Parts: sequence; structure tokens; C-alpha cells
Amino acid sequence: VQLQASGGGLVQAGDSLRLSCAASGRTFSNYNIGYFRQAPGKEREFVAVVSRSGRLTYYADSAKGRFTISRDNTKNMVYLQMNSLKPEDTAVYYCAANLLTTPPPRAGVEYGYWGQGTQVTVSS
Repeated sequence: VQLQASGGGLVQAGDSLRLSCAASGRTFSNYNIGYFRQAPGKEREFVAVVSRSGRLTYYADSAKGRFTISRDNTKNMVYLQMNSLKPEDTAVYYCAANLLTTPPPRAGVEYGYWGQGTQVTVSS
């Protein structure tokens, strides 16, 4: 599966952004899709994941209550709605695909396919 991330930008603290992850391939529904982010000088960290069916979602503590991940398997799309953005959310955001693992994993090493990343910058 190939992934294309989009939707990043420059926003102010408190604003919202919706990231999109477009996937190619006919077996999109076999993949859990996760979002990770990496800020300058920091390690990559887990943000959220949605299961293959879309029924299960997990979030990092930093994302709970502010971010919502969802998917549309008819369109091969995953979305990350980010509300109440903070300067500490500034990072490059990546979507990634994990094949068939249950429950959907949070560790980046479990993901075999990665998109190119989209920059999110939140100014204070």
C-alpha cells in the first residue's frame, strides 16, 4: 500500500486542522492506519491509530480529547481532525499502515508502510 499525507499548514494556537491520508491499493481495509509525528530534535511519537474496520481507535495522552481519527474505506482515506492545537503539536505528521495486527499497534516499528509526512506548525 502507498500512502500520501496532506492537510498540514501554519495555524495559530487554538485553531483546527484536518489531516488526510490517501492510500492506494485494493486491500486498504486490511490495514490499521496510524498517525505519528516528529518534532525537530525529538524522537518520532505515536499520535493515534484506527483499526481496519474503523471501530477501534487509540490515542496518545497528548491527543485525547482534542484529536479524532477516522477512516472511509470506500474512499481509501483516513482523517485526523485536530482541534485546540497547541504550539507543542508542531511537528511533521506521518500516516503509516500496519497489516492485519490486532489490536492496532502503537509502536512505529509495527508499521511497514509510511507516507511522506506533512508539516504542522502551530504559532503561539
